[in-house]
Amino acid sequence: MVKLKTKADIELLEESGAILASVLDKVSSAAVSGVKLAFLDQMARDLINSAGGKPAFLNYWPEGAEKPYPASLCTSIGSTIVHGIPGGYSLKEGDVLKLDLGVNYKGAFTDSATTVSIGGLNDPKIKNLVLGTKEALEAGIKAAAIGGRLGDIGSAIEDAARRKGLRPVDGLAGHGVGFMPHEDPMVYNYGTRGSGMLLKEGLVIAIEPMLTAGRTEIVEMPDGSYKTLDSSITAHFEHTIALTEEGTKVLTA
Repeated sequence: MVKLKTKADIELLEESGAILASVLDKVSSAAVSGVKLAFLDQMARDLINSAGGKPAFLNYWPEGAEKPYPASLCTSIGSTIVHGIPGGYSLKEGDVLKLDLGVNYKGAFTDSATTVSIGGLNDPKIKNLVLGTKEALEAGIKAAAIGGRLGDIGSAIEDAARRKGLRPVDGLAGHGVGFMPHEDPMVYNYGTRGSGMLLKEGLVIAIEPMLTAGRTEIVEMPDGSYKTLDSSITAHFEHTIALTEEGTKVLTA
């Protein structure tokens, strides 16, 4: 069931989102060659705690998962799309790192993700993937408006992706958020304009295109992460947004 948020809820979510945006920016800047993923995870945890929040993903046990997630930050490299667990791996030049982070601030949950190319966007194909995925997120956000339909968002993302020669991976999607890390509705990265649920004031969702230039099939790994079946590299960007009478607010920017 979709749970719409009040103005007071959204004001608190803005505070949560501001913490998240600040932490994710700092962690992204620290993601350089030679840095261990476990260091980035601890950094995110410390920064969230010092801001008065809690890491939303730490020990979170979503429906269908075999065990709770053991870290605060999801760190997914190369063909790993999402839910990569940080450990002792040291980043190296050329890695494409997806950072996915959630914050719980006084019961207000926000979710955001970014992609960092370690050493810079020097490979034209990686540059197209990363920037194309970011543009797809922007297109999805632009399509989200009161009175529209959920399919408008997915259609906008898919169209933006295809213009760059990219495709959404199968089986993974955005979602509602706010009172829990994951809520209804599912926000797919493809769709048909004018179809699906009516978008109403108070809707808070996480839009998150996960794109590849390769095949779209995915496989779940023993640790709960997801990879592309053909080992093609992926990119991932995400923002939590709220539909308000003043317009669409990006809460995690």
